Amino acid sequence: MIYDMILLMKRVTITLPDDVVDEIDRWETNRSRFVLEASLRELALRRREKLGRSLASPHPESFLVAEHGLEEWGAAAHGDDEHLLDADQARHVQWSPGRGWREDPE
Repeated sequence: MIYDMILLMKRVTITLPDDVVDEIDRWETNRSRFVLEASLRELALRRREKLGRSLASPHPESFLVAEHGLEEWGAAAHGDDEHLLDADQARHVQWSPGRGWREDPE
């Protein structure tokens, strides 16, 4: 899983009740992997909850952006070649676990 792809690791010491450690050991032989996977799930849950709260209570300025409209924004940006990407200069890249972003030979 993700555990196998992470290159930079930090050692941490955590304290858990004996019965929790015993239960972890019944399910998993690698405690670190178990704690990592549980932590990743919890972090994803918290991000989703934060996004949900944000969507339920958007920043007042977001209403102004929505009222302005994406179509108008696109029309306003049209002709502003100085700030647009040049597709002819684009490079295809792909993510390689353990190596990072690499140019894709296509």
